[in-house]
Order: sequence, then C-alpha cells, then structure tokens
Amino acid sequence: MYAIVEIAGQQFKIQKDQKIYVNRLKEEEGAELEFDKVFLKADGDKIEVGAPVVEGAKIKAKVLAHVKSDKILIFKKKRRKGYQTLNGHRQQMTQIQIEEL
Repeated sequence: MYAIVEIAGQQFKIQKDQKIYVNRLKEEEGAELEFDKVFLKADGDKIEVGAPVVEGAKIKAKVLAHVKSDKILIFKKKRRKGYQTLNGHRQQMTQIQIEEL
C-alpha cells in the first residue's frame, strides 16, 4: 500500500512506517501531523486517483527531528580573471515518520 501526497510543496511516494525528510515544518518534535492533499492511493490492485485530490483520504505522520541536510558546495570561477569563490549551503529539513495511510 502506498500513496502520493504533497508535503511542504513537494510530492512524495510514501508507505506506512516510512521515514522521509521534507523541507522544514513549523511543528515541534513529537507533534502529530495530518496531510489531506493525497493525489493517488494504491492498495494492491485497487488504485484511487484524485481529480485533483482523493476525497476523504488523509495521511497521519509524526515529527521525529529537525535536522540539516548535507552541505552543498557552490563554486564560481571566471577563467583568466583571477576570480573564484566558494560558498556552502545546508538546507533545514524535518524528518517525519508516516504512521497511517
């Protein structure tokens, strides 16, 4: 059983008891969440496709932690000009666990 759901502006394919990283959410650690933008819900051969969302479908999740993702390095250089710069970025993420589809 799986579903395609929109969380924090991004779409994810999720399953029960799966842990995923999403863009930072404002809820505290340990908080229960409910998402209702379910675009597709599949259970074996039974597939429900929404137009645009599946009516009455909800996803329950729990916030596990707020973390930072891996560092991404941005390197810029202009050849023959002596210009180069190195910059780094770490995105704020939230780890959630899907509890119920």
